[in-house]
Parts: sequence; C-alpha cells; structure tokens
Amino acid sequence: MAKLTKRLIDSLQPAPGGGDLVLWDDDLPGYGLRVKPSGVKSFCIQYRAQGRSRRVTVGTYGRLTPDEARKLARQMLADVSKGADPAEAKAQGRQAPTVKDLANRYLAEHARAKKKPASIFRDQRLIERFILPALGSKQVEAVTRADVARLHHKIGQETPIQANRTIAVLSKMMTLAVRWGLRGDALGNPCRFVERFKENKRERYLSADELARLGASLIKAEHEGTGFPPAIACIRLLLLTGARVGEILTLRWSDLDWERSCIFLSDSKTGRKMIPLGAAALELLQALPRHAGNPYVLPGERLGRHLVDVNTTWHRVREAAGLETVRLHDLRHTWASMGAASGLSLPLIGAVLGHSEPSTTQRYSHLADDPLKQAADLVAGKVAEALTQPPREKVVPLPKRS
Repeated sequence: MAKLTKRLIDSLQPAPGGGDLVLWDDDLPGYGLRVKPSGVKSFCIQYRAQGRSRRVTVGTYGRLTPDEARKLARQMLADVSKGADPAEAKAQGRQAPTVKDLANRYLAEHARAKKKPASIFRDQRLIERFILPALGSKQVEAVTRADVARLHHKIGQETPIQANRTIAVLSKMMTLAVRWGLRGDALGNPCRFVERFKENKRERYLSADELARLGASLIKAEHEGTGFPPAIACIRLLLLTGARVGEILTLRWSDLDWERSCIFLSDSKTGRKMIPLGAAALELLQALPRHAGNPYVLPGERLGRHLVDVNTTWHRVREAAGLETVRLHDLRHTWASMGAASGLSLPLIGAVLGHSEPSTTQRYSHLADDPLKQAADLVAGKVAEALTQPPREKVVPLPKRS
C-alpha cells in the first residue's frame, strides 16, 4: 500500500504474470488503482454491500488526475456508508433505455398506430438520418437541452426547416418518454425552449402566361412522347382539381362518383374527403384508359401498382416551359389562387381543397381582394377621366318670343 501520486502511478508497469495489478491507497481505505495487462490504468473503489464484496471503476488515469479520482472515490465511499451501491446503480444505468430504444417504441406504439403512412415515413427518415446518429446510444434520462440545441444547430446550418422538423419529432418522443415513465417528470422535455429557425411559407402561383407555357409544354411532351402518359395526366389533374399529389397518385377508379361529379376518398391527410370535379377534369378522367387488373386511375410501370415517379416527367415539362423553380405542390396553390382571383370566398376554397384549418386558406386572402381592386381601379379611372375633361359651358335657354 502507498499513497497514489502521479509519480507513483507513472512508474507502475503491468504485472509480470499477465494478470491485473491492483495497488491500494494507504490514505483512503477502499480506494485503489488497477493496471491491466494492456497497460491501461484505472482508479477503483472496493466495498461491501448486502454481504458481498464489490469493485467499481471510478475512472481512467489520464482522463482523471489522481486528485480528481480521489475526490470522486471519497464521495462514492461516503455514499456507500449511507446505504448506496454504486455497482448496482451502474448496472441499472447500463440497462436504462436509450434514445434508440425510445425511437423504436415511438414508431411502434405512436407513429404506426396514429399517423398516416407518409408521416410515418418522414418521422422514420428524420430519426434514422439525424436523431439516432447524434443521440441513439445516449440514455433517455441523460439527454439535455444542450444536446438538443447542438443537434438543431448542426442540421440547421444547411437545412433550417428540416432541423425544425427533426426537433418536433424528438420533442414528441421526449413527451412520450415522460408519459411512459422513461424520463423523470422533474427532467421534463429537453426540447422545450430550444428556439426554432424562422420559416417563411413559400407561396408560388402560376400566372395566366405561365399556365399557357405549361400547357404548351404538356402538349409537346404528349406529341413527342417525352413524358410518361400517366404522369402527364397526373399533372393535368393536379391543375384541374387542386388535390394533393398523393391523392391523385393513389386515386382508384372506385373513388370516382360519376353521378355526383366528385372523387370520394375514405381517407386523406385530413380524413374522409370529397373532391368536386369540374367538367374539364371529368372529361380528362373519362378519356383515360383502364388497365385490366389495375384498380388505379394512374397506373405505374409495375403491374397492378399505381404511378410513383411523376417527377421525371414533371422536371422535363417544367424546364421546357421555363418554370424550373415551380414545385408540383405549387399547382395546388395555383388552383386556389385562380379561385380567389375569380371571386370565390375563402371558406369555399378551403372546403374544396380540404383544409382542416381556416388559417391554411387565409394565405390566399390578398388574392381574394383582386376583384375588389379591379372594381376600385375601374371606378377610380372613370373619376380621374372625368376630372380631366374640360367643363361644359352652361347654356341658358332664351325666353320664347310671344
């Protein structure tokens, strides 16, 4: 036995026989240093708990100085005298659920049970791409707000919106962790108060001129065979109905109600939904060919499956029209903007598009004012024109001669 000092520890070599060499400190009973055959040196404590002798590692020499290790060992031995068992606590810590365990439970018990397929796919992708690489091996109770802020900042340097979406998924996971008893109430949700990046909602509508260019590009693709016919039909249906891309891609013939001129979806992003069909949309649908054994309106390349890849044709068509920055979802915005500019009320537009919240439709409010502006321009123009006209001379009728 000897006092464990830096000079002494540096001089120690592995035991000649190949086993562990343990040297106990003569100043603090139960505190020692273990030298492995590999030469790795670590501080440890030895104590008795529940009638059994136990040994626990305090830390590795190099990461801890002798003074730091002695301070930690003294505290751990003091806890033992009060009934604590560091070895048991360490074993329980190894068995504590990790963020990876939480993610698996979140997907199985929450996402797959309560979310739609597209949302499940997005959550799983964010978890696998960002959350697990950064926090997967960390215990749920050990995740701190600093960990979350660090992850959010790292993702946000390139994709701020994706960073916000990732933290939203992680936040829900942590809320459930508290509810499921995997994280103490006192610890709460570490995602709370992590400030999200500012998001500016993108609003892109096609003008009449742009629609004409897109129409010409679609016709050219049809005639020259440079686009997949079901994909071209998909683009046209998106423009004519204002429906979501997924709703058109997975549309079945059985969803069409020809008598009532509508599409009836038993499930959508906002639940059961009816999409009214105008004459142009009905004419397009009636002209589409049906394929034996395929229930989908827009068949894909695989037998019996629906169209999946519309982007290849879309990118080719939009580039030919000079609309490289326009997304497929912008066609839905275009339908709404045309409706608003035509004088349709916002509640009516929201009902057709299937918006669950009035605030979603409110983004088109400035477009709904266009007819009023046109009226104001008309009247103001006439007033201005009248103001510039020279005044007419007043004609006084002469009295008739008797």
